[in-house]
Amino acid sequence: MSLPEMLLREKIKIFLEEDVGLGDVTTELIVPAGVKVRAKIVAKEHMVVAGLRELKTIFDMVGARSSCLVNEGDEVPPNTVIAEIEGDGRAILAVERTALNILSRMCGIATATRRLIRKLRDAGLNVRVAATRKTAPGLRYFDKRAVMIGGGDPHRFGLDDQILIKDNHIVIAGGLEEALRRARSSASFFKKVEVEARTVEEAIEAAKLGADIIMLDNMTVEEASRVMEALEKMGLRNKVLVEISGGITEENIICYGKLKPDIISVGELTHSVKSVDVSLEITEVIGAQQHS
Repeated sequence: MSLPEMLLREKIKIFLEEDVGLGDVTTELIVPAGVKVRAKIVAKEHMVVAGLRELKTIFDMVGARSSCLVNEGDEVPPNTVIAEIEGDGRAILAVERTALNILSRMCGIATATRRLIRKLRDAGLNVRVAATRKTAPGLRYFDKRAVMIGGGDPHRFGLDDQILIKDNHIVIAGGLEEALRRARSSASFFKKVEVEARTVEEAIEAAKLGADIIMLDNMTVEEASRVMEALEKMGLRNKVLVEISGGITEENIICYGKLKPDIISVGELTHSVKSVDVSLEITEVIGAQQHS
């Protein structure tokens, strides 16, 4: 999944306008115009690499050449040189922080996603790890792409992706059966219908009414276990996908994974991002650019 280059540049342009403002006053006072430099971007801790395309686009936008020395999805140890940059010194320093912010956030999300997936796989559990829509405005594309690079599922990108009937929809419709009827009456054939269930009874009702996916929302392990057992007894387990969501952490994900749902969605992958430590270091001052 990659945003078309034109649209990616538009998003990055907004970020740069916010950070650069009317110009990098510090750099303009200290760095002579026309000075060319070489720089490297270094991973300061173990991480899964994500965001190289975005990194390359940012430096390309200011006329700097970049070469990536690793691939997206690679796990690298501390002190790994991720990329090398060459170009105008003023331009590189002006976009440095924006580039590192995007890179460190995406690497952090990919690293956390990979860690959860590995934890489940090491326990012999084949459960898909998904993100949620709990992202900061403007960052969803970057966050969701990082989840995918880490091996996870992006879930919905937006409200137009899939029909997801939540508690407030049910209240307004006057009940789940009516909410499902309204959704199915006009929905396109290729839109799956997911129902958020907060209780065991709601989950069973959703399955009986023909929901494609049931989201067990903020249920305890014991409650979720009761749902799974009931679906098996009623012969409905193989007719519906089960997603567990809400309050999932690295500490409890195995407990939920042992129930063998199809998907576990984890909001903290994107709403509580721990960015990794990356830095840009000037390695050589080449001199003034040659003008023809």
